[in-house]
Amino acid sequence: MSQYKHFETRAVRTQLPRTEQREHSAPIYATSSFVFDDAEQARALFAEEEEGNIYSRFSNPNNDEFIQKLCEMEGCEDGMAMASGMAAMFVSMAAFLEKGDHLLISRSIFGSTHQITTQLFPKWGIDYTYVDINKPQDWEKEIKKNTKMIFAETPSNPGLDIIDLEFLGKLAESHNLLLNIDNCFATPYLQTPAQYGAHLVTHSATKFIDGQGRVLGGAVLGSKEVMEKVHFLARHTGPALSPFNGWILSKSLETLAVRMEKHCQNALELAKYLEGNNHVNWVKYPFLNSYRKLELAKKQMKLGGGMVTFEVSGGLERGRKFLDSLKMISFSANLGDTRSIATHPASTTHSKLSHEDRLAVGITDGLIRISVGLEHVEDIITDIDQALIASF
Repeated sequence: MSQYKHFETRAVRTQLPRTEQREHSAPIYATSSFVFDDAEQARALFAEEEEGNIYSRFSNPNNDEFIQKLCEMEGCEDGMAMASGMAAMFVSMAAFLEKGDHLLISRSIFGSTHQITTQLFPKWGIDYTYVDINKPQDWEKEIKKNTKMIFAETPSNPGLDIIDLEFLGKLAESHNLLLNIDNCFATPYLQTPAQYGAHLVTHSATKFIDGQGRVLGGAVLGSKEVMEKVHFLARHTGPALSPFNGWILSKSLETLAVRMEKHCQNALELAKYLEGNNHVNWVKYPFLNSYRKLELAKKQMKLGGGMVTFEVSGGLERGRKFLDSLKMISFSANLGDTRSIATHPASTTHSKLSHEDRLAVGITDGLIRISVGLEHVEDIITDIDQALIASF
């Protein structure tokens, strides 16, 4: 682990060794393969008796630096960079689940994770059970003899529901199950699931880790032992992150702390404003005083995150008018950008769920998800205020 005590210093000073060029920042290793010194080294590398680069589908210095930083932040031993967040989610589950296995999974998950769970895994004989993130008393009841993994994202997308990570860690330990946590919304600056017993921590690095809407990327982290299966699957199926994206994401981690502080500050101010707005039915933000799990949020999160969800009065039609009335805030399916983004989950990111499934996780027709950016908060509030009035 790092010699440095503080998160910000580790993020900035965890770097590849300098080359003979004495560069201050790591160069981009834009190469598909690496040259062996001799036949014996090639044999040793392929036999995994010696560490080193062989092929960028397996490893690359830029991706190694990115993962090393992320491991330092999450408190994990090992990790692997993936081409996208969904590649990370899929590999983190598929590396362990086999025909006949059972997955216990939170109902409050991202739409594509839902599709993997309900459409792909059953084709391969992998069963699943959804559990309500807000009913922890139901989780143990749904564990079966063939359950192998628990999967949850906290805070959830887009409902911003959270679950007690300490509870999940103890539950997984008592039943000898793997605990897999999607930490995308919180980032390692706000929350570290491994400290509560998570065996796998997954990220869509496309979001707050990149922070500027530039590149796709993902990561799976865990112990060296657990990561062996992840490395094997990824090495032979090829969801590799490009060296350029690895370089971008490693540099992005250097500013994660300062960016998340501002995202969270803006998000809390926006949430407080929305809570007092007559055009809004309800607001969710983990650090609002009205948030029903405020005590838990403050226990396991440093700050409340950069996401705010609310419901406009007037349902689907009003929601569409609101989005069409925005002048500054972007209307996009992404999140975690410097620029504030508004999304309508019912018609975009979670549109493949049935109406009943959406309602089961609190996604109403009028729900709006705001990824709160780094603009001045008064400008963010002004744009939302005028759009609410214009859509009335």
